[in-house]
Amino acid sequence: MRIGMLTEGGYPYATGESRLWCDRLVRGLAPHEFDVYALSRSARQEEAGWVDLPPQVTSVRTAPLWAPEDDGHTYGRRERRRFAAHFGALVTGVCAEDPTTGAASFADGLYGLAELAREHGGLYAALRSELAVRTLESACRAPGARRGVAAATVPDYLDVVDQLERALRPLSLDWYREDGLGAVDLCHAASGGSAALPGLLAKRFFGTPLLVTEYGVHLRAHYLAIGEAPRSAPVRALLAAFQGRLAGEVYRQAALLTPGNTHARRWQEKCGADRAKLRTVYPGMASERFTEAGEDEESGDPATLVWVGRVEPAKDLIALLHAFAEVRKAQPDVRLRIISAPVREPGADAYVAHCRALAAQLFPDEASGAHAVGENPVSFEEIGGPEAPTLAEAYAAGAVVVLSSVVEGFPISLVEAMFCARATVSTDVGAVVEVIGGTGLVVPPRNPRALADACLALLRDPERRYRLGAAARARALELFTVEQNLAAFRGIYLELLSRSPVRRSAAEGVPFAHPAEAHVPGTWADQPVSAAAGTGDHDA
Repeated sequence: MRIGMLTEGGYPYATGESRLWCDRLVRGLAPHEFDVYALSRSARQEEAGWVDLPPQVTSVRTAPLWAPEDDGHTYGRRERRRFAAHFGALVTGVCAEDPTTGAASFADGLYGLAELAREHGGLYAALRSELAVRTLESACRAPGARRGVAAATVPDYLDVVDQLERALRPLSLDWYREDGLGAVDLCHAASGGSAALPGLLAKRFFGTPLLVTEYGVHLRAHYLAIGEAPRSAPVRALLAAFQGRLAGEVYRQAALLTPGNTHARRWQEKCGADRAKLRTVYPGMASERFTEAGEDEESGDPATLVWVGRVEPAKDLIALLHAFAEVRKAQPDVRLRIISAPVREPGADAYVAHCRALAAQLFPDEASGAHAVGENPVSFEEIGGPEAPTLAEAYAAGAVVVLSSVVEGFPISLVEAMFCARATVSTDVGAVVEVIGGTGLVVPPRNPRALADACLALLRDPERRYRLGAAARARALELFTVEQNLAAFRGIYLELLSRSPVRRSAAEGVPFAHPAEAHVPGTWADQPVSAAAGTGDHDA
């Protein structure tokens, strides 16, 4: 089978959230061939290069979403009229308050623009033209438009048009040819949004089935990101509406959706996904590197709490530090080790510095004597350092692993702690409850008192810690391994192919094109058909 793997900001680039599970999937399903179609998000990502690709990756095509891609095409009068009609339908669908008419108009405009780009070249100049701005303005002020978009100003229209051009850039790519996506048996999008756009067009132009996997829902991520951007209310409303319409169209056209957890599944259902198309497939994670820690019940300092992850505001280390202050009042010998991956994200240094300053304020260095150097009970470390050279050793350093997030999708660090047979205390966000399944303690987010009480309960009860840790490891090995993930997608690929019409000749190697009986020696196929097995044309 030939799979078109569609990614945005991930595989095959060395940085990105989807690279690990995509790489494991491609390597684990070696009998299949993979053509990778990747959209990059930044120059920095492209400069970091690609991961080593296995031989089953037969081709890679890339395109940037971060830089202008002017292909030099300008439209004549007839093409401009077509563009105005299609772009008008798309933005009318974005602005429309009514979900049914809005979705239909959006889809008509989207595929109309795709066909225009396929026939007459890219949309860059048209989408950034005065015509596009005037068309958007008319849609915002039309009867039945969403509340609030009528207040948009010219700078708002320019900002929205710029963002739409970037989001719709996949429509102008040269991937939609018989030797491109027209040659694959199945498109597998590693996320929704722009990554799935090529899959929509492959289905439109060639009838190729589309499979969409979302371990973090793209629409949810957009809502979180746009709330932090310094944009006006009309711009935020228009961009959110565009992403919502796009998500709805992707969910309608996909042959199957595989959310990574029930939390993602609920988001997809709210966006109009058909329940019959939904099938939860948990992400597969490599468990072998955690085996030694998981099988050693005695590992870990019984008076140490461990936090492992990326240091960022969504992880709410501020609440964790305040909770730890309550823990220290009740049990003064406890330590907290905050172990993070090396900081790469812009702005992360400032948050780390803020957390260090708060720790210094809450826990002044304690010295045993007048001439001794004090030691803070909170330590900030990086994975790869002398005391935590590997992830497994980071989790095994303490008796209890803590997750304090206020926003979380699928909590990977929690699963890693479960592989290490650690007792855990987590906040009730994202898919945490689904992942834990009763093998750890869960408390409300932004509640340092509850977090402290749960940590103290496990620190004071070693038998309960061991029991919860063993149950957590058993659950993780059952649900979250690479093997279960590969088995699920192996079956899904064959199922979707079996439902789809054959678009290639048997000579091209279509699976199951030759029945087993064709290889049996003899002349069984030349025997006359008996009357009982005839066509049914006989006398009454």
